[in-house]
Amino acid sequence: MELWSRADPQLREVVWFALRCRALALLLQAVFNALIPDHAADAFSPPRSGARGPWDALLERLLGGLGRWDAEHFLFIAERGYLLEHNCAFLPLFPLGLRLLAALLPCPVPLQPRGRLLLAAALLNALLAVLAAAALLALGRAVLRRPRQAFLAALLFSLSPAGVFMAAAYSESAFAALAFGAMWQLEKGRRWLSGLLFALAAGARANGLVNAGFVLYSSVRRFVLQLQGAAVSLRELPVLWKQALGLVASAALACAGISLPFALFQYYTYVRFCKPSTGLAQAVPEALLQLARDKGYRVAGVGEAKPPWCSQRFPLVYSYIQDAYWNVGFLRYFELRQIPNFLLALPVTLLCSWAAWTYVSANPRHCLTLGLVRSKAEERGKARDGFCGPAAFVYVVHSTALLAFGFFCMHVQVLTRFLGSSSPILYWFSAHLLLEHEPLLWSTGTDNPASGKPPLGKFHSSCGKGTSDNPVVRLLLNWRSITPLSKSILGFFLGYWLLGLVLHCNFLPWT
Repeated sequence: MELWSRADPQLREVVWFALRCRALALLLQAVFNALIPDHAADAFSPPRSGARGPWDALLERLLGGLGRWDAEHFLFIAERGYLLEHNCAFLPLFPLGLRLLAALLPCPVPLQPRGRLLLAAALLNALLAVLAAAALLALGRAVLRRPRQAFLAALLFSLSPAGVFMAAAYSESAFAALAFGAMWQLEKGRRWLSGLLFALAAGARANGLVNAGFVLYSSVRRFVLQLQGAAVSLRELPVLWKQALGLVASAALACAGISLPFALFQYYTYVRFCKPSTGLAQAVPEALLQLARDKGYRVAGVGEAKPPWCSQRFPLVYSYIQDAYWNVGFLRYFELRQIPNFLLALPVTLLCSWAAWTYVSANPRHCLTLGLVRSKAEERGKARDGFCGPAAFVYVVHSTALLAFGFFCMHVQVLTRFLGSSSPILYWFSAHLLLEHEPLLWSTGTDNPASGKPPLGKFHSSCGKGTSDNPVVRLLLNWRSITPLSKSILGFFLGYWLLGLVLHCNFLPWT
């Protein structure tokens, strides 16, 4: 595939920059974890299995920051499976990947399961983050049709405000790699491969179900544009009906396929917690049972009373956990004491809202017709490119829908990682603003700004012949001379990237 061409200097720079950023993140989390004492957070902390040896202690010092907050759930599931009811809010794809890699890793020294899983999480998420950055680069080239805008967006991804969650034992890197890869394959017309990747993404995070909308929109738009391409006679109506029915059938099949991993997991949890006599029971350590009694956790196969969600018409454990354990629901987070969390989510909320407003303002007719009517420029083959081009419409809608749902129905502080791992818009729009308003980037031969200002110089390399200039590094090295807008964008990305490592890795509250 053309994405992996060795002759592509932009891809090579994206990969190396992603690896360098990840290495720096792992180093900094180890330093901060050593210097700052862990906060005594009221978070899930299961008892450790087995006696910890010197190599386990060393690995905990080096990588322990990756196992905080929700990472404890993923590591526990990878080691013991779905023993506790509230673990079922975390879908199985990432824990399965951790367990498989931990089993395959050659280990010359004795390590307890947690140590092996921490090492597997660091390696797996490093690989997945690189794949996600490369997939974002390819997706940006296909949609934006401005290679350097796509390049800048892919570089920004490696300094994502959600960076700590891409490094820690969370499913964000896996989801981003699968979702961006699926979107890219759909843009290339590889619908079956796209559907497979979307389905895997839905096995990593529940919001992957929303990605079925991309497949539906692509099918409907292709059919509607085909109708606009030629006059339809009465004789052709039966053929059109057949095509429409085929479209409905294929769309339904695609949605069912994308939803299948999530549905299978819900069935598995139903059997595990609602029908404990089916043979899925396993021995539970006494220390874990004591923790469950102290905290009120429900353990699979323990006790005769069935969980209340088992008797619901649609017994979805995921919805029950979000409601009963974490009080997730419409406007439930709108309390005065949550103002600090709303402030944490303010930058990403403003940026994605600004992105939606910018796109709608630039394309009012395209938005009103849902992108289903070709403009005259499109008919002439001269459609606008870049962030405000027609191809970005469905991605703006997706990002705005996630933003609205997350703001009104979720714990609002998770918006940064929710959007940062699910949508390319955060990176595309930031790259658009930088290229539009930062004169330093005009002089390096980046895509011409939409204002029509010509580039001030030729594209050149900072690394030698045959390599690609890194505009993010150039902006950081010239921090004093860049515009306030550029400082705001880069300050948000770098500030959240660094603060996340300081706070999250020491059990301090973060997004």
